[in-house]
Amino acid sequence: MATIEAVTPRAYAGTPRRGPITRLLEDERWLASCLLMPTIVLLGLFIAYPFVKGVLLAVTDTKVGIPGSFVGLANFEKLWQDGIFRTAVYNTFLYTFVTTVFKLVLGLWLALLLNRHFRGKAFVRAFILLPFIIPTVLSTFAWKWMFDPTFSVINWLLYHLGVITGRINWLGDPDLAMISIIIINIWRGVPFFAISLLAGLQTISPELNEAAAIDGAKPWQRFWHITWPLLLPVTMVVVLFSVIQTFADFQIVYVMTGGGPANATHLFATYAYQIGIGTGLLSEGAAISLAMFPVLFLVVIIQLLYIRRVEVR
Repeated sequence: MATIEAVTPRAYAGTPRRGPITRLLEDERWLASCLLMPTIVLLGLFIAYPFVKGVLLAVTDTKVGIPGSFVGLANFEKLWQDGIFRTAVYNTFLYTFVTTVFKLVLGLWLALLLNRHFRGKAFVRAFILLPFIIPTVLSTFAWKWMFDPTFSVINWLLYHLGVITGRINWLGDPDLAMISIIIINIWRGVPFFAISLLAGLQTISPELNEAAAIDGAKPWQRFWHITWPLLLPVTMVVVLFSVIQTFADFQIVYVMTGGGPANATHLFATYAYQIGIGTGLLSEGAAISLAMFPVLFLVVIIQLLYIRRVEVR
């Protein structure tokens, strides 16, 4: 009679023992913490720490090389009595509103054009990104030369077209200087809107527009009742990023006018730099920078609530 030998389980005899680190990484909670730790460290070093440091500076009277003492809200009270700061507040809101509206309209128009099928579409899509790809300071210096009263190519063109009879000092007049920096910001920001909205248009099924066209809907009706509602969530996100970036814009104004002429084109960022770095009043510069935080926070909350409401629909 054949005997059946008892087989001992040797399948796991050669398996190495799991160390404490391996056991921790197999725990989803510890693994998630390890993966999030680099992001938390970077956010803490480059966002949380500068923000907290700015708040501490804003409530002191710190100057360059001179540790300050606590003064509470005295820096903010001083700001509201500063005429240049009030001008910077007005300029920032005007600059952000006008540029955002034009970038949205022109970007949507370009996105609709680029969404069509035509020869060389890939080249045009790549070419349209050039204003956004070129470094801001480099492109702004080119615009500064174009707006120069002596060597301005814009003045030369307008003169030969018979529009003007003499030189226009674009950056020497307060109103024209503001118009100039608005034009540059629009030129630089339109590609971001166009490509982002084009990506949103690519997600809309063409069958919807085809069905509406068969039912007799005109092009503007198809856009207003089909394309625009489906594109609205993407549009709100793009507008949100644009508002935040434009509200804190610095490079264009600093290179073009430096806040001039006569402090007429100062924004929050440029005026904070002039006070904090130019004059060495670090606490007042921090207070100016911190003054735009509540506005941006409110804008972000309102737009995020609106985006959530649109997505729920």
